[in-house]
Amino acid sequence: MIETKRLIIRKIEKTEIDLSALYTLLSDEDVNKYLPWYPVKNMEETKTFYTDHIESNYLKQAGYFFLICLKEDTQPVGYIAVSGAKSRDFGYGLLKEYWGMGVITEASEAVINFLRLLGWQYITATHDIHNIGSGKVMQKIGMSYKYSYKEQWQPKNRKITFRLYQLNLDNNHERVYTDYWDKYTEHFIEIL
Repeated sequence: MIETKRLIIRKIEKTEIDLSALYTLLSDEDVNKYLPWYPVKNMEETKTFYTDHIESNYLKQAGYFFLICLKEDTQPVGYIAVSGAKSRDFGYGLLKEYWGMGVITEASEAVINFLRLLGWQYITATHDIHNIGSGKVMQKIGMSYKYSYKEQWQPKNRKITFRLYQLNLDNNHERVYTDYWDKYTEHFIEIL
């Protein structure tokens, strides 16, 4: 468990409370508009998501999936997911009523400090170029833009332009995660 001034950031569990919170987050069209899955339609799909995307990573020790809870009432309002894969992909989601309040920034900074203590060398994050708010969060937490690439995104089967941001936790400012650059032929550097 990680605590900040306003938040408790903890591992999500397969409990009724946590699955209900996950359902609320994963079923919201706006919260999931720019994410690589369709909103869930019911609790059964939520449980499947938990098993496939969260529990399986816990069992393989392949990353982290945290619930962001308000300290005042322990209500879950969002999540942060960090991939243990080479990309070290850092992602987040937040209930709409908490957008613009600095919740994701505060939670992200705390999780980044946790990862730094664990000895992680870097994290990356990507956002659809139309999801400007997510890009602003990446900048606020100290991430730097590295490059953009176009991907035929599944399962939504849409061509998306992503911007990749990176934060080197070990201060090796020369390191750039290039796997997406190498994988996708349409890649470029934007002047932002």
